Amino acid sequence: MTNARDILIRPLITEKATALMQDNKYTFIVPLKANKVEIRQAVEQIFKVKVLDVNTIRVMGKMKRMGKTQGKRPDYKKAIVKLAPGQSIEFFEGL
Repeated sequence: MTNARDILIRPLITEKATALMQDNKYTFIVPLKANKVEIRQAVEQIFKVKVLDVNTIRVMGKMKRMGKTQGKRPDYKKAIVKLAPGQSIEFFEGL
């Protein structure tokens, strides 16, 4: 994976993620194969900020039913990125 836009699939905006923004931490959905170094480089390149720390969490998809048929939601990986003090990502401002 070489393109930074391929590493960050989308931002994750939940109550918990919004609360983490107070501590200068931002949450993104990333591919399962992305590692912390690639995530750090992608955030720094796209948003022009300094990343201090990257934590990743692999989330297993839940089993869901629709009548008789059973299915499974896909697995995904979350990345929680901590920025240097005084920096922020404008995309998340106003949430």
